[in-house]
Amino acid sequence: MSALPLVLAGPLQAWGSASRFARRGTENAPTKSGIVGLLAAALGRDRTADLSDLAALRFGVRVDQPGVRVRDYQTAKHLVTGVSMPVSERFYLSDAVFVAAVEGDPELVADLYRAVREPVYLPYLGRRSCPPARPVDLGPPVDGTVEDVLERTPWQASCWFQQQRRWKGEELVELSTLVDAAPGQTRADTLRDLPLSFNPLHRRYALRAVTPGAVRVPNPLVRRAAPPDHDPVSALGGS
Repeated sequence: MSALPLVLAGPLQAWGSASRFARRGTENAPTKSGIVGLLAAALGRDRTADLSDLAALRFGVRVDQPGVRVRDYQTAKHLVTGVSMPVSERFYLSDAVFVAAVEGDPELVADLYRAVREPVYLPYLGRRSCPPARPVDLGPPVDGTVEDVLERTPWQASCWFQQQRRWKGEELVELSTLVDAAPGQTRADTLRDLPLSFNPLHRRYALRAVTPGAVRVPNPLVRRAAPPDHDPVSALGGS
């Protein structure tokens, strides 16, 4: 298997898994439907295209910088009648950074890497109003699993976030993760974010089992003492 590492960072992100009437919420981390949509757009697929190959990819995400939840009120008018539409309440994550990965057939993953490098449709972070602040690819695919990517990828948080007092002196930083549960795993949470169709006439999503966890990654701001270039005990006549 092969895994493609991605980074999702921007002024605003919105990863909804449920919407009720004029209230549009966001999860605390990217959803599988959002990432599948990003990848399908990069490949140039339209909204009625088959998603089964992308939905079958294993997916995982790591919270490198959780961000702050913000609320916005939006108004609109009907394009034809000019009648005011109901005021909508929308939630976003501000200044968040995530590392994500998808795992699957090496040939498909290689195609996805080329697509995110040269996307047909520009990527956005959950909603069209949320462009990424940096390229979403973190390098070529790696041999391994989603878990390997989340454990080995360096901390991607902003410098100002890494410099906070809570991390000072900590050689390892603990970051929370959400990964597709293994088949038959009983202890898992569920999200309705597994896309079956993006067709605007009939969008469909299924339940997905996810396993919360955590990984520890090196803190790049902690200076580690270099090993001595000689044996300090030798001067004392020791061995």
